[in-house]
Amino acid sequence: MGSFIFFGCVYGQTSMPADTIVLKPIQVAPHTYFVQGFPEMGSSANQNFISNAGFVVTPKGVVVVDALGSPTLAKKLIGEIARITPQKVVAVVVSHYHADHVYGLQEFKRIGAKIYAQGEGRNYLSSETARQRLIASRIDFAPWVNANTSLISADVWIDKQFKLNIGGIEFFISRVGPAHAPEDLMVYVPSEKVLFAGDLVFRGRIPFVGNADSKGWLAALNEIERLNPDVVIPGHGDYSVKPVQDIAFTRGYLKYLRQSMSKAALDLDPFEEAYQQSDWSEYEGMPLFRAANRMNAYNVYLSIQAE
Repeated sequence: MGSFIFFGCVYGQTSMPADTIVLKPIQVAPHTYFVQGFPEMGSSANQNFISNAGFVVTPKGVVVVDALGSPTLAKKLIGEIARITPQKVVAVVVSHYHADHVYGLQEFKRIGAKIYAQGEGRNYLSSETARQRLIASRIDFAPWVNANTSLISADVWIDKQFKLNIGGIEFFISRVGPAHAPEDLMVYVPSEKVLFAGDLVFRGRIPFVGNADSKGWLAALNEIERLNPDVVIPGHGDYSVKPVQDIAFTRGYLKYLRQSMSKAALDLDPFEEAYQQSDWSEYEGMPLFRAANRMNAYNVYLSIQAE
């Protein structure tokens, strides 16, 4: 009898998928770095490395923003940080509780980092959605996400705004949701002129809208511009040194979704007709268009009806 494959392991043999994913921190400011995820759907092949994470080195420790999409990736990020600085990771700020940003949290918790997140994240952690997503992820991203992977609560829950000072470096953490998620946070580091925008900004791929508040999301983009950072690190895609120009893509996409779906949503016309009549030519050649665009449009169609 031949061996068979289940959850990424070959039974009848001792075999594991090859670990080919390498994280390469990119320096974007004197003390700020980030790693860039792939413009793909999460999979076992990419270890769910589809989102960005960043970190700032201070004289009293390292502050990380987001924890990546699997414990394996988080371990690799911790290792890369150690190559750059002997400072320990002392804090992790969660931009929002989506799987590709938080499944690595347990590794940061294990090394003693304090975790900060927005208070609405508690609702996600206790939800059936979170439980079912983790069950599915243990299959979809095996063996990198597995039975030992767990959802981690924050040590500090933030309401609206919070100022963190580590080693004399200030981190202004503010809630800008509900937008992409109910618990969106962004992190501004004035001394670096760097803003960690989480999934409020996407570059180089179709955004994931999901159950977002598209109206709140557009307002959040205005808040980013008000801060006038030199560098924006998005949740997905390359960093930006032209924030106004690069934010325009996410803003334009959200506005077009609302424009193309509004009349049908308000008139209670069928979604499918509105979708087929819309011109998607500006976006259809982009990564994840086929995977995300129709779902995005449908969710905006429903959300407009609920406004």
